[in-house]
Amino acid sequence: MTTKKYIQLILILGSLTALGPFSIDMYLPGFSGIAKDLNTSVAKVSMSLSSYFIGISAGQLLYGPLLDRFGRKEPLFIGLLIYILASLGCIYVADIDSFIMLRFVQAIGSCAATVASVAMVRDLFPVKDIPKVFSLLMLVVGLSPMLAPTIGGYVTEDLGWHAVFFILMCMGIVILAASQFGLPNTYKPDTSISLKPKPILSNFLLVLKEPQFYTYAFTGAVAFSGLFSYVAASPLVFMDIYKVDAKTYGWIFALMSVSFIGSSQLNSMLLKRFSSEQMIFGALISQSIISIIFLILALNDLLGLYQTIGMLFLFLACLGISNPNTAGLTLAPFAKNTGSASALMGAIQLGIGALASFAVGVFVKNSVIPMVVIMTITTITAFIILNIGKRFIKQKVELSTDDSIASVH
Repeated sequence: MTTKKYIQLILILGSLTALGPFSIDMYLPGFSGIAKDLNTSVAKVSMSLSSYFIGISAGQLLYGPLLDRFGRKEPLFIGLLIYILASLGCIYVADIDSFIMLRFVQAIGSCAATVASVAMVRDLFPVKDIPKVFSLLMLVVGLSPMLAPTIGGYVTEDLGWHAVFFILMCMGIVILAASQFGLPNTYKPDTSISLKPKPILSNFLLVLKEPQFYTYAFTGAVAFSGLFSYVAASPLVFMDIYKVDAKTYGWIFALMSVSFIGSSQLNSMLLKRFSSEQMIFGALISQSIISIIFLILALNDLLGLYQTIGMLFLFLACLGISNPNTAGLTLAPFAKNTGSASALMGAIQLGIGALASFAVGVFVKNSVIPMVVIMTITTITAFIILNIGKRFIKQKVELSTDDSIASVH
């Protein structure tokens, strides 16, 4: 493969991977504008985030079998077409319920891009290059939450929130064209794969019965739902409670992403000295202590804008360390069935995340306290799940140092 071809493939796969994070984060600075235009509250607008997470969660399970059965390009084409039409709908939406529904449809569409990009890395690159390609894609996933809300903040402030969905629609069109013309058709459709619900479900059940899978999948997902609570609550907390403008909000969100991404990079260095198991344990204890201190400060009214940013920064740093390790140990037992295992892991993570962001929409009104309460409860619950689940693991499959399992959201 020529260097030019290699770079071209990475760019197209990277843009497919970035579509999801951009769709989640770019419209966040527009929450107050959307609430005003659709005659509703910011809390109700945050329900559109929950519906998006539910859409991705369902889509993960749907596209895995479709991509294996029909090849990569057709499901990807249909998914991106759905995404483009739903984005167009969001531009002309007139009421909040249609908006929440359209965000769900948009997620179902964008999910094709996420799942296909992971599958195509395995098709297009030699095995020894896969970890390197995944870490490049993780960099894209990492940079997207830093860039998207900052760009979104400027677009919203200068052109209004409708422009954000126009940009997302154009991104969808460009990515659709690039993937149809620029990606080779390497994967032959496998007609032996059944799309009947029974074999698909029995495959998922087989994965779920593995104690190492359910222990680390649920520990990781419940801990990670703290991030979803933060994402859903952040427009309310920063723009409604602390009264920062859309541009400043975009920069605050970018700073938070630095914490999460920085610590996940630090994680790979620490893994040379500690096992994944020790890293998860340490990260969850730190996260529990931080969230309890955060809660005490919130209850005693000791949090201003800077204190809130500081506590969230520390909280997200712990997640950046525990998340890659729980993902790695969740998938470690599966030499075959990796596709089903990673789809199920993604669905559990996004499903629990959707619940957490839904709780934010219901409880966070004019105080930071409900968000911190949700974060504290999820963190301590994850720690309990880890300690109970470990008792059921008879024979733990460890990650060898050359295994690199990337968790792509």
